[in-house]
Amino acid sequence: DAQESRGLGDVYKRQCMQCAVHGELQRALWPKGRFTRYLRRSHSQEKKNMQGQPEVIECLIELLRGELAARDQYFIHSRQYEDQGLLRLFERIGHEMEEETQHADAILRRILFLGGRPDMRPHEFTPGETVEEMLRKDLATEYRVRDSLRSAMALCERHSDFNSRDLLLAQLRDTEEDHAYWLEKQLGLIEKIGLPNYLQSKMGEPA
Repeated sequence: DAQESRGLGDVYKRQCMQCAVHGELQRALWPKGRFTRYLRRSHSQEKKNMQGQPEVIECLIELLRGELAARDQYFIHSRQYEDQGLLRLFERIGHEMEEETQHADAILRRILFLGGRPDMRPHEFTPGETVEEMLRKDLATEYRVRDSLRSAMALCERHSDFNSRDLLLAQLRDTEEDHAYWLEKQLGLIEKIGLPNYLQSKMGEPA
């Protein structure tokens, strides 16, 4: 299943590259300034069509608050790992924090595009204390984000907001194939080799 998911991800990346190349060809072939005007008209038309869906906007606002909470949780956990000398965990969780920030940024921009007013208050959370507790809390957060993204995608489809749906689909892939998968693997390692051995493997400079 993991191999199939990676294969689908490769196809998705190739499609994105093809779209980018196609866009550059259009830019080169069209008269100067015409392609830019076309993009602006397309953007304006979509914005006009997509305004007036308060249910979608409200859902995106809640997703944004969840992503901000996930970012902050990863932030405090990464610093706790650093303080304990677990630099490999510090680096990895710092990377997760950056990706959650990118997710929040994309949702924030979409809310603004649709005419909404973002709520920048993160959902409340309680950070973990021990290494295993921090990993479990992060995994629980990823599961909540996954479920919220799936529900939001279904809502977007009902309102024919396929651009928002596709944005959330990309984030769902990050959540399922990267974030949650890695956390599940760490907890599995602790169960197999024991916590002391796991902690020893996470000390020292990042690989």
